[in-house]
Amino acid sequence: MKIKSLLILATVALFAISCGGNRAKSVTAEAVVEVETLLAGATEYVDKIIEVEGICTHICQHGARKIFLMGSDETKSIRIESGDLGAFDQKCQNSIVKVIGTLCEERIDEAYLQNWEAAVAANSAEQHGDGESGCETEKKSRGETATTTEGRIADFRAKIAARKAAEGKEYLSFYYVVAEAYEVLE
Repeated sequence: MKIKSLLILATVALFAISCGGNRAKSVTAEAVVEVETLLAGATEYVDKIIEVEGICTHICQHGARKIFLMGSDETKSIRIESGDLGAFDQKCQNSIVKVIGTLCEERIDEAYLQNWEAAVAANSAEQHGDGESGCETEKKSRGETATTTEGRIADFRAKIAARKAAEGKEYLSFYYVVAEAYEVLE
């Protein structure tokens, strides 16, 4: 009788495991990199699954779908977007967080800036942070200093012109990670 009960229990357990529950997605990184290394050689990692960890200095207050990981100092940080994971846990704030995800490139060019200006004129521009100046943490990660939307757009145009003169590229590249998994380490 005990053997029959054990077999039934084992069958129920296997059924429960195989029919869903909380399945963790298994993700393997192609590279494990530090924030500084990732930022310095970002073009090498674009569209690759990477693992990066750093101190979470900020969680976006608009749905907690973005966090920023800092490397050795505040001038070295990268934006992490939650993608399909939903909101990041508030425990991330001021903790070391390990993220596995895909490194993506965002290009800002003249067309991007014109679309931004049109959205501002139509009063439909997406707002982040407090007021028109944008999220201070994101601005810091991009090296921005302007305090108004118009100033930010003008600064981007100046930086694009400088890059075109120096490298022949008519855009700026900013990098971010779309998370597939994350873990709060400390």
